[in-house]
Amino acid sequence: MSLAVIERPSPNFNERPEGRRPDILLLHYTGMASAEAAVARLCDPAAKVSSHYLVDEAGRIIRMVHEHLRAWHAGVGHWAGESDINGCSIGIEIANGGHEFGSPPYPDIQMRAVEALCRDILSRHPIAPRRVLGHSDIAPGRKADPGEWFDWARLARAGIGLWVSPEPVIEGPGLRKGDRGDTVAELQFMLGDYGYGIEVLGRYDEATEAVVTAFQRHFRPERVDGVADVSTVATLRRLLEAARA
Repeated sequence: MSLAVIERPSPNFNERPEGRRPDILLLHYTGMASAEAAVARLCDPAAKVSSHYLVDEAGRIIRMVHEHLRAWHAGVGHWAGESDINGCSIGIEIANGGHEFGSPPYPDIQMRAVEALCRDILSRHPIAPRRVLGHSDIAPGRKADPGEWFDWARLARAGIGLWVSPEPVIEGPGLRKGDRGDTVAELQFMLGDYGYGIEVLGRYDEATEAVVTAFQRHFRPERVDGVADVSTVATLRRLLEAARA
């Protein structure tokens, strides 16, 4: 670790699965009123949650669990066939009130610290760009963080994660809950191909709506409504092309 960090050890961790090294970088917002309250919870044995790092609003980096250990930040989730996300990921909590506290902006000084911390982690771990994710990506039915106002494009410009410019939103047809058929199955296949935990069933159910919403939060934040419109599908196709390249 080449960055200055504040040590606040959490008791909430265990060993990673034998032979497993981190290959996912997972970003969260704390969703609490203050960074201090979030650190207290993440270090509380009764809470049974933790994270490797927390970045507060002033850009201070707090380490609670060392990277070689399994922190308890992801909960139940799935990505690219992996269900033990805690076992294969490094978690960064970013102090932000989240949707429950008015979706406050992430200050520039905080984002600069997040960038520096991510680059530092990526210098040590071979984490693919498409595996730099938000909590909502791996748990779309439960989580919405780090939120649609988080600047993923900024991180990509710093060499962190995968990003394509979203296709502009235009009014027109789209797939939505209740729809069925091959077009829905193709959408589900593409989302699963990128990594989302989704079954190819050919029906646009609640789970599909949740995954589309998560995709929009990360990659097409202009409109987050769970409807797979022309913009959403086009952005997904371009993202898959970028991932394959």
